[in-house]
Order: sequence, then structure tokens, then C-alpha cells
Amino acid sequence: MSVAEGDDKVRAPSTVPGPPTASHEGFVQPSSYLRPRPHSRPDSSTPPLSAMDREQLEGLRTIRAFLKVRTSYDVLPLSFRLIVFDTALLVKKSLNILIQNGIVSAPLWDSKTSTFAGLLTTSDYINVIQYYWQNPDALNQVDQFRLNSLREIEKAIGVQPIETVSINPLKSLYEACRRMLESRARRIPLVDVDDETNREMVVSVVTQYRILKFVAVNVRETQMLRKPLKDLNLGSYEGLATAHMDSPVMDVIHMLVKRSISSVPIVDSNGVVLNVYEAVDVITLIKGGVYEDLNLSVGEALLKRSDDFAGIYTCSIHDRLDTIFETIRKSRVHRLVVLDDARCLKGVLTLSDILEYILLEGEEES
Repeated sequence: MSVAEGDDKVRAPSTVPGPPTASHEGFVQPSSYLRPRPHSRPDSSTPPLSAMDREQLEGLRTIRAFLKVRTSYDVLPLSFRLIVFDTALLVKKSLNILIQNGIVSAPLWDSKTSTFAGLLTTSDYINVIQYYWQNPDALNQVDQFRLNSLREIEKAIGVQPIETVSINPLKSLYEACRRMLESRARRIPLVDVDDETNREMVVSVVTQYRILKFVAVNVRETQMLRKPLKDLNLGSYEGLATAHMDSPVMDVIHMLVKRSISSVPIVDSNGVVLNVYEAVDVITLIKGGVYEDLNLSVGEALLKRSDDFAGIYTCSIHDRLDTIFETIRKSRVHRLVVLDDARCLKGVLTLSDILEYILLEGEEES
């Protein structure tokens, strides 16, 4: 397994807030006032929480409390660059800029209205690929597509427009995470309003990885998450999409779209994981606007990956969330492939799974 050290600096807080102590009363339906109150007595059907369960919930409450008092500004590195694309830019040129700068997404800006216009991601390029695949004689037209025509491409190939969300950077990280979960987005643009012009301005883009790393670096209570994955119902383990090295790469791209996933494990005939084809691999595949490589096999397409590819991160169902957070703290992880002792595929654990767990698990009890 190849390990890539994170290269971003994170502001460390002087103190980590503890869990909230105030209780929250639930809503009561009017009809409940008409029913006699039962005598309170212990619920024998629910087993008492173990010491490990209580510790796990305490760790989750502390993480949520931390996210609620930190803003999106806090998670930004001390210095960073931001590349914003005008919607009048050619799709082909935007692709080359992403590759040259080693990024996989960029905010869009409508210069006619001076407003934020969404976020360009690998999903948009995959839609362009599908349009070309359905209209192979329209290559010249594809080369002339501009970023403001992406919505027309979505209509032409019959896919739902990707919901674009944004958030003010002064809002809490907790709210940013909830918006990402609700929209199934893996990153969220930070959009503020200039005090002098009263116009929108794009500040940055925050990803799930950066938020989870921020938590891993600054919240020591992640060490309390000691329950193994097999006891957490965390990740996907049924009906997994897979492919082989000799599978046509277009088949894999169709899987990514049909299942709304960001990666497909590549296995051999025995189910042993050999590699993973990721949505970001599509960008390299159509580099320079050349679409002939879409006829390659998965194995041939993977050879076009950059030499600095971070590698595949794996775990087992016996690994704990505290050790996974430690991996996130040290390395740029976007997913973990869950393997058994024979290195056969058992499941996939994504950052979305982890984010949803730390935000929602036991929420009704906190």
C-alpha cells in the first residue's frame, strides 16, 4: 500500500470543546396529551449499553460539538490557491487546466451576472464522455462545448442535474457537513458576499477529506471510537459494482454513473482486489480532448495514471474507526477497500460513510 503524506497545514485550536451538556426536549404530538401517561419503568427489551458503547457515543458527541463551534474558515490551510473557471471557457481547456494544476474540481463563475455558477467536477466530464459515446459523429461539436452548456448536455443524455450547494464560510462546519450529506456532494464551495460591492465572491472549496483530517488532527476523542467496523454497520457490503482488468473502461464509466459512485474495485476471477478505477481517472483518460482512449480496457487505462498516484488504502472489518482516523490524519485517503484475510473484496468504506456516521449515529441520544 502506498502512503502519501498530507501536505496541508491545519490551524490547531488551543482547546477542544467537550460534549454539550444541555438536554433537548422532543416534540410532543397533541394527541399524546389525551392518553394516560404510563408508569415509567426500565425497558427490559433494550439491552444496556456496554462501556465501549458509551465511550463510542461520548467520542461522537465530542466530535459533533467540535464541528458546531468551528467554521469553514477554520479548516482552510494557512495558504492556498483557488482556481475559478468562467462559464464561457471551453470544456476542453478547463480539462487541461485541471490536469496541469493537479486538481479535480473548480468553482464556476458567471462573469455576465458576477455570480457563483456552481462547481465543475469529474461528473461533468463523465457526462461529456457519455454524450460523445451516444453521438460519436459529434466530436467537433464536443470540442466546442463551453462550461455554460453542461446543463444542456445533462438534458441531452437524460441524467439528472447535479445539485450544486454552497455555504457561507462563517457558518459552522457541522452545517457544511449536513449540507454535503443532504446533497450527496463530496465537496462544498465557500461563497461569501463582499462588503463593499455586495456581490458574491468564491473563497475556497472544502472537501470531506479536509474536514475529516481537521477532526483527526484536532479532536483527540477520535481515540474513543474503538468499535470495529463489523459492529458499526458502516460502509457498503452488498451488491458491490466490480470489474476486471480486461473489462472495457466505458463499462466502468457507465457503472459510475448508474450507481452514483466514485470508484469501482477491479478484481480477478477469485475476487481478489487488484486495483480500483476512480472517477478522477476519467480526467487523465480524455486528456487533450482525445476520446480514442475510451476504447481501452481497464488495465490499459490504469497505466495512464500519474506516477504520483497515492495508492489504494485497505482495511478489514476488524479495523476500528480510531485507527482509520489516524490513517486519514497521516495520508490523503478518499476511500478504503475492505478486504478479508485472502485479500478478497468484502466492501467499500467511503469518506461519505464516515461523515454520515459521526454526524448522525446516536444523534437522538446526544
